[in-house]
Amino acid sequence: MGYAEKRGTYWRGRYKIDRGQYGTVTDVSGGVTRFRTKRDAELAADDAEAAIRRGGRRDPAIGRTTFGEYASRWYEAQDLAASTMQNYRRHIEEHLMPTFENTAIADIRATDISAWEKKERAVPYAPSSVKTWRGTLHLILADAMEEGIRDTNPAAKRRGRGKRAGRSRNRGPEKTVTTLAGTLLIAERAALLSGRDDEFVAVALMGLTGIRWGELVGLETEYVRGTSVRVEWQLYELDTGEMHRCPPKDDSHRTIDVPEGLAGLLAGHLARTQPKPCACHGRTYVFGGHRAANGAARNFGPKLVDVARRAGVSTGTVSAVLNRPDSVPDVTQLRVRAAVQELGYVRGGSSGGLAAHWRRNGFATWLFQPAATGWYPRKAPSPARPVPLLGSPWPGVPVRGRNAAGRADACWLPIARGLTPHGLRHTHKTLMEELAVPPKLMDERMGHEDGSVQARYSHVTPVMRTRLMDGLTEVWEAALTQRREMSEGSPVTVLDELLKA
Repeated sequence: MGYAEKRGTYWRGRYKIDRGQYGTVTDVSGGVTRFRTKRDAELAADDAEAAIRRGGRRDPAIGRTTFGEYASRWYEAQDLAASTMQNYRRHIEEHLMPTFENTAIADIRATDISAWEKKERAVPYAPSSVKTWRGTLHLILADAMEEGIRDTNPAAKRRGRGKRAGRSRNRGPEKTVTTLAGTLLIAERAALLSGRDDEFVAVALMGLTGIRWGELVGLETEYVRGTSVRVEWQLYELDTGEMHRCPPKDDSHRTIDVPEGLAGLLAGHLARTQPKPCACHGRTYVFGGHRAANGAARNFGPKLVDVARRAGVSTGTVSAVLNRPDSVPDVTQLRVRAAVQELGYVRGGSSGGLAAHWRRNGFATWLFQPAATGWYPRKAPSPARPVPLLGSPWPGVPVRGRNAAGRADACWLPIARGLTPHGLRHTHKTLMEELAVPPKLMDERMGHEDGSVQARYSHVTPVMRTRLMDGLTEVWEAALTQRREMSEGSPVTVLDELLKA
């Protein structure tokens, strides 16, 4: 016997097809029929179920709806977060449509999906990516099945099918992590590559809090509160280039305690940079982009700050040497001019305005990866290459401009090959494990949620928080001691001050 199901402002008819299988009354185009009254929906469902019992079939035209037509209609009906909508659209347009667009929904078979999956893996795409795209296909076909367009979902995998290797969800490629001392060295190198101290503070913040990338970029100044940071928003980069302001992943709003040393770094950073509201959101963010904004004139050569670090003076002194040489001692002038010649600094280039926000790919490709590995990645037409350096002062000053490799006399050794910005989140969780932090506090800090009974009966106390801050402070100071044993100073101003302190 059919039945009616309330769906917002209308009723739809549902009927039994077979044991455990139900269909929905549809029109000739395959769309769900919307009934104004419950009675009408029940009558139509009864008729459809009676036809099934008599051995009849639904109108063949219903199952002839192509995947392209249905997927487009399905996508338009979704009302999800902008990031999720973007991902679904990319999955459909770039990976599902090329194979299934003109295929009727009723004609898609499990073997077709297996062949498509094998072809995607051969490109090669990462197995995890292919699994994600298959999940989207499964979702679309499940909704088509619910609407009665087809009776089964060919994208569903039977338990235990497939290769034995990698069947467990706990298996997978090893995630690269590092120590807090490694994080400190990467932060120093990132600051040297960008030519400013902001990146040192940002990488240190990621390593000491486990904050996500979008949460770091979207951190507003009002949420830096002394010895804590409040995660209230994130900035998610859409394919259009827009930085979308939205709640953190899984609504993981939280307050993260920070050690006093990191709190001092953040306070000093805000006092030094004096952030202004961005034009795109009208809000004041803690960190801003390190490259010229789109459309701004670019100068890719060495910057004034690079000359200052090479000569061991302030940027004001370099400016004075270039503009008012009579006001600077001769010895200082010689040092500055030697640095200008060695680095290939050219005056008169304007870098225009900096972008309001970091871009994930730009930060990871040109700052984080070279800092972690010592190599710039392959970027057509240029092959992968070591970061060219002048070895003094230690750990070296990146050389930029024409014939940079010819003028360099050193390069960096790798710290952690394969480490990504997200890998610092894994690093922080591992560090807390080493410090024997209670699981409840770890979950709160990472923005995770444990729904087990044990977690419900566990609570975070001030004593737990104090012990964690003491532990992080001790490890941070040990990392600074290790760094000072390598060299007593640093070209990065904020780190140099920490080492001297």
